[in-house]
Amino acid sequence: MTTRRLPKWSELKPLLQTQKIEWDPTERRLAKAQTIGDLRRIAKRRTPSAPFDYTDGAADGEVSLRRARSAFARLQFNPSILRDVSKIDTSTTIQGNPSAYPIIFAPTGFTRMMHTEGERAVVRAAQKYGIPYALSTMGTTSIEDVAAAGPDVDKWFQLYIWSDHGAGKELVQRSHAAGYTTLILTVDVPVAGARLRDVRNGMTIPPALTLKTFLDGAMHPNWWFDFLTTEPLQFASLSHWEGTVADMINHMFDPTVTLKDLDWIRDAWPGRIVIKGIQTVEDARRVVDPAGAEGIVLSNHGGRQLDKAPVPLELLPSVAAAVGDRTEIYLDTGVTSGSDIAAALALGADAVLVGRAYLYGLMAGGQRGVERAAEILTSQLRRTMALLGVNSVDELTPSHVTLR
Repeated sequence: MTTRRLPKWSELKPLLQTQKIEWDPTERRLAKAQTIGDLRRIAKRRTPSAPFDYTDGAADGEVSLRRARSAFARLQFNPSILRDVSKIDTSTTIQGNPSAYPIIFAPTGFTRMMHTEGERAVVRAAQKYGIPYALSTMGTTSIEDVAAAGPDVDKWFQLYIWSDHGAGKELVQRSHAAGYTTLILTVDVPVAGARLRDVRNGMTIPPALTLKTFLDGAMHPNWWFDFLTTEPLQFASLSHWEGTVADMINHMFDPTVTLKDLDWIRDAWPGRIVIKGIQTVEDARRVVDPAGAEGIVLSNHGGRQLDKAPVPLELLPSVAAAVGDRTEIYLDTGVTSGSDIAAALALGADAVLVGRAYLYGLMAGGQRGVERAAEILTSQLRRTMALLGVNSVDELTPSHVTLR
């Protein structure tokens, strides 16, 4: 028989501790986010369909994006036990400069449409976490303003080659003058991919106030209030544009680009060059051996260009074997966690570019949301390294990962 009694106050008191109330709604939202997926769900609630889907979507049937994420989901980690992991060192060197983590904030277009703080928020978060930040040609904050917002960041500039080569030369010269150290040349956009979510949403730059967007805006009044009461979109590379993203790409980008164009880019840019959009071993060899690229990014543009393109993670081991001793290798597409970053490093990457992950944070809470995304990724990376039994990123090897 159970004997019952009244509990003593000393026994009840530890159970009755109240949780501190967080009055700041942004901090309250972000505190609930434990994963990048959580940030995505918050972002979707707070952002109109057109800018959210521009970030979240991919080309055609979005097969490339699903396959990239599936590749990370199929990973098997092989931990080494009975190791002293009391100290974890995530620092590394990227293009000759120190970085606190093997992470680069990737270039993303039209960032101020996701949140009015835009690129300034992202570069400030990069500065706080000690990692490089790359400004896109299609960014919505000027080259000089981003440099001023993040004076201590290792800043990169991402270049699309326009039909007007003179305009491209001016951009890289402005970037160099503003203190950017590395040029990312993106080579997988001769024409725009079929981003069907954008078509269905009537995505334009700037957003057009149609009946559909008006009704959508009624569900996201804070976003529209911020958008309409802050400075108009200012592009990193052009004064203005009115039309769809695809129209802009097809109007401005040069579909005749070949490896020979690296010659005039080298003449215009005195710093390091990274080629982004590598999707075969042969192309990796072409840009490293004859062209001398200091870095390459294995990328299918986040699944936003050619659908059913190669999966960067699956391509990584063979590219690392072919050119890893002669250039730095980076990877993007499908990265949603710190364990994904650890896996990419183990399979031969020197660092990983993340784009969507921090954009979800930006939409969820501005600069503080970007910082929360960085906090999630870096804490997951440190925990994964400890559980694998390694003390530094250099100790991650292919033996730690199996691609099932």
